[in-house]
Parts: sequence; C-alpha cells; structure tokens
Amino acid sequence: MADRPLSPHLQIWRWGPHMMVSILHRACGDGMATVGLGVLLWWLAAMAGGPESYETFLGHASAWYGQVVLIGLTWAFFTHMCSGLRHFVLDTGAGYELDANRMWSIISMLGGVVLTAATWAYILLR
Repeated sequence: MADRPLSPHLQIWRWGPHMMVSILHRACGDGMATVGLGVLLWWLAAMAGGPESYETFLGHASAWYGQVVLIGLTWAFFTHMCSGLRHFVLDTGAGYELDANRMWSIISMLGGVVLTAATWAYILLR
C-alpha cells in the first residue's frame, strides 16, 4: 500500500464559491431542521394553547430577536432551495465547466439573499 493520502489535503484545495455553496447547503438544511422545527412546534403549541398562549408567541415572534430568527430561517430556506436547484441541474450533467460552476454558485448564494429580501419587503411593507 502506498504512503499517500486518499484525498488531497486542505492546503491543495483552492477555495471557491462552489465550496461555499456546498457548506451553506448543509448548514442551512441543519439550521432549518433544528431551529425551524423548534419554531414550528412552538407555533403549533401556541395555537393549541389558546389566545393567551398565541399572544405570547406573537410577542416573541414580532420582537427584534424573533424577527432575526424568522429572517434567518427565510434566508436558510431560500439559500437551501437555490442550492438544491443548482444540484438538480448538476445531476443532469450540465454546469460542470469551471466558469459555469462558479457563476451558478454565486447566483445561488445571491438568489437566497435577494429572495429573502423580497419576501421580507413584501411582508413588512404591505
């Protein structure tokens, strides 16, 4: 057996947008699974608990820290969705060229930010 690593060391890899999108995809999925599940269960329990319980939930959700959590969950959703669409295209065999991969990685990350901003602009300005 040869004395060589099975995969390149981190010093060999050149960081690029495709690596960031991959990390964000996993982090956003994990964040939605943990934080999103907690918020969903709290919301369901508040609805089942009656008007006073729901008012308590709304008080926390509409406070600045609740808004930060909800905006973060929205960003995680849209970032994960855009990255998933990018992976869907990659699964068809398209987009593996370096320039195309870099471009779609950047568009994927920006898409999450733009869609989050548009969604919250609609929510807050209506």
